[in-house]
Amino acid sequence: MFTGIIEATAEVKAVEDTEEGRRLRIETGFPDLEHGQSINVSGACLTVEAVGDGSFSVFLAQETIARTALGGIEEGEAVNVERAMAADGRFDGHVVQGHVDATAEVTGIERLGDDWEFTFSLPASVSKYVVEKGSITIDGISLTVAERGDEEFSVAIIPTTYEETTLSAKGVGDAVHLEVDVIAKYVERMLEDDASKAA
Repeated sequence: MFTGIIEATAEVKAVEDTEEGRRLRIETGFPDLEHGQSINVSGACLTVEAVGDGSFSVFLAQETIARTALGGIEEGEAVNVERAMAADGRFDGHVVQGHVDATAEVTGIERLGDDWEFTFSLPASVSKYVVEKGSITIDGISLTVAERGDEEFSVAIIPTTYEETTLSAKGVGDAVHLEVDVIAKYVERMLEDDASKAA
């Protein structure tokens, strides 16, 4: 489990494409990273394959490539990185699984004083889970929905989040990963079960 509080941005140092999938080698400043650990890379929960020379490698299976934008990432690009939450750690964000529900597109960026407002497309597949003032994860970042329309939603970005994540490098038209609040999914499932029992 993750919290959506990004620990670092890291550069993709190498990309290797194979018939089975894609392997990324990513720089790391984490001294305690080990083989087999879960790590959130721009919203996708991946497994550390190897660690060494100031970097770690992860493998993207075809399923991950199909469901995320990581199949198009190239050497030199930056990703958001968060290690799995320690059992005794502080819970500063919200429950993030690292399961990408959909990809969306940046549709607008506006500077508002010291802050920014980012607007994103709202895929129909997840629209029912996105509510104003609700939690949403964008490229692994725990954020709050400011406004929601029929086809778009917006979030307010404070300077710290802008400067310490990959959002500062995003432009209109760029792809992002969305993960909706898992609690909303559980509530939906429970209501469906109750409805089927009452039928």
